[in-house]
Amino acid sequence: MAQTNGTRAGSRYSVLDGARKATGLLRELAAEQLSPSITQHLDDVTLTTTTDGTQIYFPCPVKETEALVALKSVEASVVAAIAALRYPQEKPERKIEIDLERTATFLFSTYIATIGGLGKQDEKVKSKLKGYTDLLKAQSILYRRLSANLYETKNPGEYYHIHGSLEASTTLRMIGLEPYRPDLTDYRECLDTIESHVKKFTAVQLEEMNTRERQAGVTALKWDDFKRTNHGRTLLALPPWEVTKIHDSSPPVAFSPFLNPLSITSKPQILSGIRVLELCRIIAGPAIGRTLAEYGAQVIKVTSPNLSDVPFFQVDGNTGKHTCDLDLKSPSGRRTFEQLLRTADVVLDGYRPGSLERLGYGPQQLVELVKGRGKGIVYVAEDCFGPKGEWAGRPGWQQIADCVTGVAWAQGKFMGLDEPVVPPFPMSDYGTGCMGAIAALTGLLKRATEGGSWVGRTSLCQYDIFLLQLGLYDDDIQENIRKDHDEDFFGLRHADSVDEVGGRALRSMKRAHPELFDKHLMQTAFSKGFNEEISWCRSPVTIEGLRVGFNRTSRPNGFDPPTWDGWEVEEAVVDG
Repeated sequence: MAQTNGTRAGSRYSVLDGARKATGLLRELAAEQLSPSITQHLDDVTLTTTTDGTQIYFPCPVKETEALVALKSVEASVVAAIAALRYPQEKPERKIEIDLERTATFLFSTYIATIGGLGKQDEKVKSKLKGYTDLLKAQSILYRRLSANLYETKNPGEYYHIHGSLEASTTLRMIGLEPYRPDLTDYRECLDTIESHVKKFTAVQLEEMNTRERQAGVTALKWDDFKRTNHGRTLLALPPWEVTKIHDSSPPVAFSPFLNPLSITSKPQILSGIRVLELCRIIAGPAIGRTLAEYGAQVIKVTSPNLSDVPFFQVDGNTGKHTCDLDLKSPSGRRTFEQLLRTADVVLDGYRPGSLERLGYGPQQLVELVKGRGKGIVYVAEDCFGPKGEWAGRPGWQQIADCVTGVAWAQGKFMGLDEPVVPPFPMSDYGTGCMGAIAALTGLLKRATEGGSWVGRTSLCQYDIFLLQLGLYDDDIQENIRKDHDEDFFGLRHADSVDEVGGRALRSMKRAHPELFDKHLMQTAFSKGFNEEISWCRSPVTIEGLRVGFNRTSRPNGFDPPTWDGWEVEEAVVDG
């Protein structure tokens, strides 16, 4: 395995060098969020790869792998800072390694994970998924799924991403279509039918309709146009994530002393003893909890039995956690949740901004609920548009952020088109999840050193801004990337769905870069929750003296009782 901290000789573009530059930019952008106890480790991070470091894996013009390597480097540096605090008897310097290939697999985790040997795009995989969380059939019916898609508007050359989300009916009715069309089962017919109705409206009209119906949706903007918007200017003035103290006089809370490892061959985990309540769906929020579980935290994913979710996303997103269903609008559900909250250290919020506040569980409300217990709480929220600006509070998803910031237009231009195309895979989801994990880790570090309670905030748009600030690959590099990949991928157009784009990208990457699909990058174990063998990507992070890895396999939503007791440790996972 090659290791480097320097510049690779030769004329080809080096992803390793690009990742180092990305880390430098991130250090500047997040300077106020990075204490000296964190930054002292950043310069010593080593990047590893099984190749020569010139492989650009994704058929994209943006520097996704470099951006994530930078974020994982910061994440690992925060962990090292916590380790120096938690284990003061050990040497403060710890060898940190970030693996390039594993970082890339993290960026499309849900597309590379398998259950019973089947991936997300295998038609037979539905039979392996336990429980049915697509309550409103917004995912299982093709026509309804394509209500979340990018279409051309009444104005030629203007594109708008409508998003029926997990409900679909409201958006379809909004543009004059029936919520259900059993006669429409062909992919192209569905696209053409929906686009023909979107084309009856301008982007301005669609914005007004979306606002009225409280639906997600956005005009696809170019990067330069986004930067000129009031919202773009506001977000550009913010760091990629932000951790701030809220009013709470709780004293500093030391991490518990050294805990025994979970098996004879394993090492201690930095977040052992930390309890996390995850109130999130889909990918970005669960990716935060997934990362904290990888560092040893007890993470309970709390979902409502009355809200839809995407079944396959649970295969990867629930790894290492326990899951329970609670209706936080019911008295019994609220009582149970508040019992869990009494000893929780972190609460993760991945819902529409303001949703938890309306339920009584916003950050200041949480502080009041745990008042008197002698330790503060860390609240971390991720959303689409960010905490400030005229669009703050709008609903949104990964595709919405990628369209509004300019990522989709950059993708389309890269493909030789004068139209936007959503990029393959929910990479901004995973990038945002990483930033949220950094915020949570930072909040825990601050709680231990300064006391009080802390609020972390980040968003999909803020990740995309960081990504685009890295710049696109040079034209000659983009041309080489195009030569690497299948012609079929470049036959995509603006209205092709995220699944179509992701599927073609996956096929092309398997041919062009088989090293990214090597079994050593994955871990496999039996899941009692799914009653199937699960395969997931290994962590990109290695830290000397610590174990980074899960303690149990995935399970479907609502599998476990809502309790901190009775947590199992699966040695096959720990030692795997």
